[in-house]
Amino acid sequence: MKIIALDVGNKTIGVAVCDGLEISARPVTTIRRKGELESEVQELQDIIKKENVEKVVVGLPLNMDGSEGEQAKLTKEFVEQIKEFIKLPFEFTDERLTTFAAEERLVGKGMKKSNMKSVIDQEAAAVILQSYLNKSYQERRRKELFSQNDSEDLNDSEDFS
Repeated sequence: MKIIALDVGNKTIGVAVCDGLEISARPVTTIRRKGELESEVQELQDIIKKENVEKVVVGLPLNMDGSEGEQAKLTKEFVEQIKEFIKLPFEFTDERLTTFAAEERLVGKGMKKSNMKSVIDQEAAAVILQSYLNKSYQERRRKELFSQNDSEDLNDSEDFS
């Protein structure tokens, strides 16, 4: 399934998508917010259609103690508004320290900090999505292993009747 991730800020929305196998995330674009919800929704719908997206993951900017602050509240309000137009499942995921991780990735690619402003939000969206994909894979794998162990235990049990 292809998933789109959003890093929602006051001035921009970073956008990333993953491949159909849910293995890797890549930055797509940064949408400049001008206070025009319809325009923002249209840009998102265009990307969703072009990329055949089936799910939306949104980074939730939690405080370091895990509580929700003002920016988390604004992000949730934005999502509630766009849900009216984008009829896909939405899921929030923790985005703490993703901008820092995005900066580190860009530095690792040889980009100077002075040139990062135009791509940092989409890179942060890719970090959010990659983290989500990794977590989802680990959860699926854990379930597979436990269900496999449970069925092996049943097969290995002796019949005492």
